Amino acid sequence: MANERRRMGGRGQMPVEKAKDFKGSIGKLFAYMKQYHAAVAVVILCAIASTVFSVIGPDILGKATTELSNGLLAKIQGTGSIDFTKIGQILLFVLGLYLLSTLFSFVQGWLMTGVTQKVCYRMRKDISEKIDRMPMAYFESRTYGEVLSRITNDVDTLGQSLNQSITQIITSVATMVGVLVMMLRISPLMTLIAVVILPISVTLISLVVKKSQKYFKQQQEYLGHINGQVEETYAGHTVIQAYNKEKDMVQQFQETNDTLYHSAWKSQFLSGLMQPIMMFVGNLGYAAVALSGGLLAIRGTITIGDIQAFIQYVKNFTQPMQQIAQVLNQVQSMAAASERVFEFLEEAEEVQTAEHPLELANVEGNVDFQHVSFGYQPEQCVIHDFSAKVKSGQKIAIVGPTGAGKTTMVKLLMRFYDVSGGAILLDGHDVRDFDRHKLRESFGMVLQDTWLFQGTIMENIRYGRLDATDEEVIAAAKAAHADSFIRQLPDGYQMELNEDASNVSQGQKQLLTIARAILADNRVMILDEATSSVDTRTEILIQKAMDHLMEGRTSFIIAHRLSTIRNADMILVMKDGDIIEQGTHEELLERNGFYADLYRSQFAQTA
Repeated sequence: MANERRRMGGRGQMPVEKAKDFKGSIGKLFAYMKQYHAAVAVVILCAIASTVFSVIGPDILGKATTELSNGLLAKIQGTGSIDFTKIGQILLFVLGLYLLSTLFSFVQGWLMTGVTQKVCYRMRKDISEKIDRMPMAYFESRTYGEVLSRITNDVDTLGQSLNQSITQIITSVATMVGVLVMMLRISPLMTLIAVVILPISVTLISLVVKKSQKYFKQQQEYLGHINGQVEETYAGHTVIQAYNKEKDMVQQFQETNDTLYHSAWKSQFLSGLMQPIMMFVGNLGYAAVALSGGLLAIRGTITIGDIQAFIQYVKNFTQPMQQIAQVLNQVQSMAAASERVFEFLEEAEEVQTAEHPLELANVEGNVDFQHVSFGYQPEQCVIHDFSAKVKSGQKIAIVGPTGAGKTTMVKLLMRFYDVSGGAILLDGHDVRDFDRHKLRESFGMVLQDTWLFQGTIMENIRYGRLDATDEEVIAAAKAAHADSFIRQLPDGYQMELNEDASNVSQGQKQLLTIARAILADNRVMILDEATSSVDTRTEILIQKAMDHLMEGRTSFIIAHRLSTIRNADMILVMKDGDIIEQGTHEELLERNGFYADLYRSQFAQTA
């Protein structure tokens, strides 16, 4: 969150993230919006029309003031009276102009909001579909928050900026041009006086911005630090209390908070000076315009109504400049967000389908590893020469120390990665000849890290096969030895799991994932450390569920607890990316090699 706040910027003149390629990012965004170009063109025309009618208003209103002043003067002199009919006609005409301006403004706002939301909807849809086509390597090299921010923060930033910036820039530029034309039409001299005041305002504001920028940067930096400290403290409060570090943490927080206070105070104070400076300079402009206008009116060069209109135009001339300055930050944010979104959409995709993909009507589950080699990086080989032949229905255990390459073999089998050398065959066919989605339909997985979503227990188990009936779901739960504990929970199968499924225990979560795998009924099962994070009693229960799950299926079991794989048909012992031993549990113990040492060391630890 802290990083996102730093990236997004904030109030006043806080720095915003800038795009590396501003022009290219904006170009890609408008190319992406190609189907909405006609609507955007109508928006531009409506914005210009709204501005034109709004700009003409003060000039026409000035004529009413002139008519009123002339009528008053004539009445005083006894030569005439105030023509209220004409003044009423002028006012009605001005009212009509402003109503038209409002109507065009409403239409452009309505159209632009629709275009923006459609673009955001399409972007979220494209990103969501892109995620399904991305290789596993992309997600393993980035945090979840980074990917999530593309869908949430970046698209939201882009949408808000797009909705406001385009119409605001068009309106502001059109207003400035229109007002300048009207001011020159009334009095070139007064226009020169009004324009000369602007550089003074710009210079003063530039000085304030330059002075405040470092404090805003420091404020954002320490806002991130303080959020990080609070998050760490709450997450690890048990450890902090256990080691009596409360005072140290409070002191550390106080130091960071003190720095944040001083930088925030200075940045906000300097930012607060901008409005008074603008008002002061603006008032100088009004005074100069009023003085010069009065002199010109005395000479009969301009009318009183022209002075009134001109003062309104001076205000309307400086306001668009402020708006453009604010919008430029939004455009920078929009370009940066656009760049991040398109970077993601242009990432290399996983090749899903072979040129002529194979489809097997019935997968038997014979797996053959033929001299497999692989490295996540070309120069770093993780698997050197892995060979093993697995028959349908066999239970294969893969054991070895951390980093031996056990989980990597599973990722290769399911084609989350492709082998660098050798081949993996399923029923005699290279797995690279299958469509990835079709291939993965043959595999079921139960992992150490259970994944359950917010929903009922029934829905979580049914995720294994969405067309399963309630009876089939309950039968799968019974086979996984989960039915008894489910019925004891409030609402049973209809109990709602919370966001992180913390309202059931770790062992119960694992039984639910096994029930899901049983319901899916895949021919090849992969169990990766499925019992490593539960107690011994729950492990026995899970082991029974796993035994039922593996019946008649080819199974690959990755386990650190060697007691759980004694009955495996074959145990592959891996070390440094190679199979150094293979055989049954009894055969490997008789050889008195690496597996025997590993097995004895575990029982020595538990003795």
